[in-house]
Amino acid sequence: MPVSRGNGFDIHYETAGVGPPLVLVHALPFDHNLWLYQVERFSARFRTVAMDLRGWGRSAKPRTPFSLSDMGDDILAVLADEGIGDGAVVLGCSIGSKIALMLACDHPEIFKAAILVGGNSGLQAQFDHRIAAYRAHQAAGTLADYHLVHLRHGVTPTWADSPIGRYLLASFVERGRALDAESIAQVFQALTVSDLTPKLPLYKSPTLIVNGEHDSALPGGTKTASLIPHAEHKILPGTGHCCFLEDPENFNALVQAFLERNKLWPDQ
Repeated sequence: MPVSRGNGFDIHYETAGVGPPLVLVHALPFDHNLWLYQVERFSARFRTVAMDLRGWGRSAKPRTPFSLSDMGDDILAVLADEGIGDGAVVLGCSIGSKIALMLACDHPEIFKAAILVGGNSGLQAQFDHRIAAYRAHQAAGTLADYHLVHLRHGVTPTWADSPIGRYLLASFVERGRALDAESIAQVFQALTVSDLTPKLPLYKSPTLIVNGEHDSALPGGTKTASLIPHAEHKILPGTGHCCFLEDPENFNALVQAFLERNKLWPDQ
C-alpha cells in the first residue's frame, strides 16, 4: 500500500481503476477493505481511493488528542499525493460518513457529491462504553475478542453468522492485530464532539444518505436528511449499519442511479 505523510502521520491507502476519483472512507472498527465490493464494482469507471483512517488498519495510531478535521486533513493529504484536486465523489460510512460530509461542506471545489452511509451529522455521546471496553480488553490481552464483538455490531447477526460474514469479519480481526486502545479512544473522542449541523444551511452539493433497515444510525441519518433539503434518503431492506457489505448489489445500484441522476456517472 502507498503511504501518505503529508499531514504528519503515516496514512496507508490503495487506489484502483481510472476515471473520476471516488474517495472511500471506512467505518469503525473496520479498515479500507470494508469497501471491497465497491472497489470491485466502481473501479471499472472510477479511480477509487480507499485509505485506513488514523488509528485503524495499517495507518498511524496517535495517542494524543486530535479532531475530526485533522482526520479529514489526512484524506486531503492522500488526495494531494495522488494529484487529485477536483471532480471527486466521496463515499463514507459511520465516522466515514461524517468525515465525508465535512469534506463536502468545506471543499466543494474538490468534492462534487457525497454519499453517506449512516449519516449522523450532530454530536454523538454514546462511545464511553467502547473506549472503556477497548482499554480493558487490551489490558487483559483479549483485544481481538472485543474487536470481533464490535465488528459484529456493524452488521446484522444473520449476516455475521453466515459463511461469508464469518470469513470477512475474521479477516478484519486478523489485520487489526496492531490496534491500540488509546489511539482508538482518541478517534472516538474526536467523533463525539464533532457537530456538522451548523454547516448544513449553506451546503448545496448532491447528497445521498443510505441506511440499512436495522441500522442503529437510522435516526441520525433520517435527521441529517431532513437538514439537507436536497438530500436523497434511501433505506436498504434487511441490512445493518454496513449495508453495502451485506447487500452490495442493491447498494451499488442505488449509488449508480444517484450518480447518473446528477450526471456524475462516467461513460465507459
